[in-house]
Amino acid sequence: MKTEIKFRPAYALGVVTLEPNEAIRVDAGAMVSMSADLQIETKAQGGFMASLGRSLLGGESFFQNTFRAGNNGGEITVAPPLPGDMFALEMRGETLLLQSGAFVACSESINLDTKWTGAKTFFAKEGPIMLRASGTGTLIFASYGAIHERHLGAGEKYKLDTGHLVALNDGMGFEVQRVGGLKSTFFSGEGLVVQITGPGRLLMQTRSEDAFLSWLMPHLPKSNSH
Repeated sequence: MKTEIKFRPAYALGVVTLEPNEAIRVDAGAMVSMSADLQIETKAQGGFMASLGRSLLGGESFFQNTFRAGNNGGEITVAPPLPGDMFALEMRGETLLLQSGAFVACSESINLDTKWTGAKTFFAKEGPIMLRASGTGTLIFASYGAIHERHLGAGEKYKLDTGHLVALNDGMGFEVQRVGGLKSTFFSGEGLVVQITGPGRLLMQTRSEDAFLSWLMPHLPKSNSH
């Protein structure tokens, strides 16, 4: 499998080239185009309960589509529903935690389930449940805005707004905190932050859906009541 991300960071498109008889798992609705001879199978990956957990707790589709190339290989393009960036990670036995809705596609060898990140993360945008991807293969995920990657050393701490976290290695410290005192928390416009502790990989998005909605809602036309 070979993956190229085009048109980033605003309207990224993942172009995946499949080897003969190779398959890729794609989130429902993420397929943009494909070779005419690709075969599709739709099912609840991992069984009913695993799919239900990913859907209700991890923010992903209950059903996933598996596209398989024929004897001559093939191509499929994928994209997320919102404008933004995409990231193709070649995983080699590592485990990554993804924010709700970030998953786009992966190799058949990647396992997807959910992880309880603790009650202390309840008020984060990600909530107490995140999607967990593990194994060896290609993992494709998306962000709202561009993706900024940072590697933290052992014991290194880094804070970011709760709406900007996309993914991090499983096992990294994850704690929701106030940005400062009560006055700063409620009136600075920053609210809560997530403190991540290394070592590991941290991926952030340059835009926040929550911030965009906060800007958009006051500008929407008001309905006239009769």
